[in-house]
Amino acid sequence: MSDFGYDTDGDGFTDTVESDTNGDGFIDTVSYDTDGDGYVDIVEADTDGDGYTDTVVDDANYDGVADSAVADTDGDGYADTGVADTNFDGYADTVAGDTDGDGYVDTVAGDTDGDGYVDTVAGDTDGDGFVDAVAGDADGDGYVDAVAGDTDGDGYIDTAVVDTDGDGYADTAVADTDGDGYADTAVVDTDGDGYVDTAVVGEGPFQA
Repeated sequence: MSDFGYDTDGDGFTDTVESDTNGDGFIDTVSYDTDGDGYVDIVEADTDGDGYTDTVVDDANYDGVADSAVADTDGDGYADTGVADTNFDGYADTVAGDTDGDGYVDTVAGDTDGDGYVDTVAGDTDGDGFVDAVAGDADGDGYVDAVAGDTDGDGYIDTAVVDTDGDGYADTAVADTDGDGYADTAVVDTDGDGYVDTAVVGEGPFQA
């Protein structure tokens, strides 16, 4: 492995290091100490040896622990996977990915309450650039209790299913079947026995 150090800010200390980690004669890793504290806070790497950076790791709050990373896993020149620790507790709480390789993020998973478990997932399942499915664990029990979707692809949520009592079974569902922006169908299991006991079908919006 060959390393080349540079003092880019002229303070007498190395703050940029280029490395040829696989010995092929080309630089495949660059490390930066952007705040001059003597610790690396950004690393850029060419993991597949094609001459282009495909992985970047960043320590945004300069605490010595990486809190975000992005990668181009399919080698097309666009980042398709990202991981971030947004609250700087040392654990990743947001993951984003481009699963179909079109250059746009289509799946995001997050740990919004910081307990170490994913509680929200959003996805663009039809590749139109708009979120059309969202699932959430609102009570933090590890089970999905709310799902919302845009089934007709018009950019608006038209279906929602909710487990309001947290027993693991959906007990409320509403839908906008005619696409006018108002829920016109609802089914509810009010006593939690697993069977629908209230159903409403109409033009919407529903009135209390």
